[in-house]
Amino acid sequence: MRDGINPDTLQTPGPAYSQVVVSGDLVYTSGQVGRDRDGVFVSDEVPAQTRKALDNIRLALEAVGCSMDDVLKVSTFLGDNSYFRAYDQVYREFFTPPYPARTTVAVEFDDETLLEIDVVARKPAP
Repeated sequence: MRDGINPDTLQTPGPAYSQVVVSGDLVYTSGQVGRDRDGVFVSDEVPAQTRKALDNIRLALEAVGCSMDDVLKVSTFLGDNSYFRAYDQVYREFFTPPYPARTTVAVEFDDETLLEIDVVARKPAP
């Protein structure tokens, strides 16, 4: 069983997907980018887009009773390998040791997206 959720705090998806899916005690977020709720990019710089993408993930997790401390795995897609240091500096503002497992790869985006991030979390015990 799975529940798909589109929190009011995030942009409503146009394509067919849910922003957050909960299955048992596992929580999956869809990829988040540096756009605000209205779909506007917050900046053309890596730190600002990273901060907004991670803030969007925080909002998605809060909608289902989780926090960033519940994140088990982070997957990040960077538009260029040279973005890694700036991304990692902001990442450290949102996560503390022990850090979640993480995969980071370079991809090519076809718009102003500099990076995309999704996570897997576990709901805290009641």
